[in-house]
Amino acid sequence: MAVKQCGGHSKGGGGCECEQERFRRKVCGAVVALLLLALFVILVVWLVLRPHKPRFYLQDLSVLCLNVTPPASTYLFTTMQATVAARNDNDRVGVYYDEVDVYAEYKGVDITVPTRLPVGYQGHHDQSVWSPFLQSMDSVQLPPPLAVALAQDETAGYVLIDIRVDGWVRWKVGTWISGHYHLRVNCPALLTVNDGKGSYGLNTGGGQGYFRFHQAAACAVDV
Repeated sequence: MAVKQCGGHSKGGGGCECEQERFRRKVCGAVVALLLLALFVILVVWLVLRPHKPRFYLQDLSVLCLNVTPPASTYLFTTMQATVAARNDNDRVGVYYDEVDVYAEYKGVDITVPTRLPVGYQGHHDQSVWSPFLQSMDSVQLPPPLAVALAQDETAGYVLIDIRVDGWVRWKVGTWISGHYHLRVNCPALLTVNDGKGSYGLNTGGGQGYFRFHQAAACAVDV
């Protein structure tokens, strides 16, 4: 069996083969070192920046109008004004809000059309407050079980409305700006019904003074 020689006096080109093997090892070592360095830099940046999702709060929800037609063809008409606050708790990360919509939902059914918020930037530890009007476009047809559930909720004296925020955000670190990330926010709003009377089958005209929002609530945020 022949033994490969890597010395300068080896015959048959063995020295060249050994040089090529050393070169390949050096290249592989350099690639591994660069990968480890890149991972280390990413870890250090993450530890320094500690990025956090923005925090959202529902400060108020005013029901200006909520009408329900008779049960033969149950339609809902509503106009609301929601006051939503967002805070950026990051020390070194800014947030751009792009194409962000707000709408109201009742038991998984949209009861208002989306209202677009103005595009804006939120610096470190900044807070933004929006107060969009939310209204149904003409009317919203409620499935019969949902209409019954709404009547039962009003009779019980409590109605739970979800204020949804849906859009896109970008992160800013120094001069670097990231791509878009999908922002999903759910703010539950528990409304009390003042007189506790159900309105199923009636044009309630329920609005300010009929539904009351009592307490600001934190929102669930997913980015």
